Amino acid sequence: MTQSGTYETIVVGGGPAGSTAAALLAEKGRKVLLLEKSRFPRYHIGESLIPFCYFTLKRLGLIEKLDKSGFTVDKYSVQFVSTNGKLSQPFYFDEHLDHPCSHTWQVWRQDFDRMLLANAREKGAEVREGWQVKEVLEEGGRTVGVRAVDEAGVEHEFRAPMTIDATGRDALSVARRGWRVRDPYLNKIAVWTYYKGASRPPGKDGGATIVAFVPERGWFWWIPLAHDTVSVGVVAEKDYLFRETRDLAQVFAQEVKQNRWIEEHLAAGTPSGEFRTTGEFSYRSKYCAADGLLLAGDAFAFLDPVFSSGVFLALKGGEMAADAVDAALSAGDVSAARFAAYSEAYCHGLESMRQLVYAFYDVNFHFRDLFTKYPETRGALTDCLIGDLHRDYKPLFDKVREFASVPAPLAHGRPLIGAEGSACASPS
Repeated sequence: MTQSGTYETIVVGGGPAGSTAAALLAEKGRKVLLLEKSRFPRYHIGESLIPFCYFTLKRLGLIEKLDKSGFTVDKYSVQFVSTNGKLSQPFYFDEHLDHPCSHTWQVWRQDFDRMLLANAREKGAEVREGWQVKEVLEEGGRTVGVRAVDEAGVEHEFRAPMTIDATGRDALSVARRGWRVRDPYLNKIAVWTYYKGASRPPGKDGGATIVAFVPERGWFWWIPLAHDTVSVGVVAEKDYLFRETRDLAQVFAQEVKQNRWIEEHLAAGTPSGEFRTTGEFSYRSKYCAADGLLLAGDAFAFLDPVFSSGVFLALKGGEMAADAVDAALSAGDVSAARFAAYSEAYCHGLESMRQLVYAFYDVNFHFRDLFTKYPETRGALTDCLIGDLHRDYKPLFDKVREFASVPAPLAHGRPLIGAEGSACASPS
């Protein structure tokens, strides 16, 4: 074991949450080490950004770089496709919100994530790629650093008063400590691939995210990317998707036939990559923090991706983590209790989007029914969809409950204080 250095914060994971946290802490003058197991660029799904990503990206100084990057497609709207193949009118973000954030992007994640990681390095974080963290070190019940292995197989020990776990769906701390709690209902899986040359809506609508319904079962995503490529995948219950075969190409083909719009628009294209699958979409860690340890992004919680909230929650979570850790270091107090406000804000935002996702999957719920009876709810619902998650949505979801089953808040997600921790607050 090599004693390899002391830092103020160690960030484990270089995805959007980890890179954001490291960049902002380094910008504040903190001595930061970021350890990433892969070498970038590396593949990742989750290519659609929602409007409120803008604010964290602006703080990171990346808006102009994204506009000039060449790996983005401009996204101005979202559209929905009914089970019979009828395409809705576009919902243009700028019709609801007159702000630069109403123009967002579809991104190749390997390029987007590499940009974020490079930004952390440019702002002064020490970034090491190809380093696998094997253990989070504890002394006296407090996290004090990590044990990592470099690409040559040599073990190193790094020390810091704070460690941020941003290891994505690998969720290092959650897996090692048995903290993963799956959502009791949102247990979908996805099967997806990429197509070259598929038909797209014309003009400004060509960059829209499209959600296409599968009858009473699930939905397709349609995300146009640069280089004449479309990311397309189906999300539904595992037993439904694998009812006849577990061959991913056959599963995908059988579901394409369930939506005429998807079938017609893919007909002009050809598959350009392997078929992939992932499951266990929705979970949350029992705790978000322990003494000297804070979880951010997918390492803390992941929510069903129907409203493209994943990258936003990671970016925002990384930003919130950076601010919370900086304040804790300044106070000389890195105890779990220090992160109570972080958990309140994070869980509030998660619950706001989670209630909307539950309503989406309720087969008896239709947005038009809600808007017909309560037209005043359209603005609040739109605010939730675009990522303004930290306001009070109780009036909205009180009305949604008349049409759909809306869940109670999950009773976990606070810092580990004492033996059990405490319940997570809810916006409802």
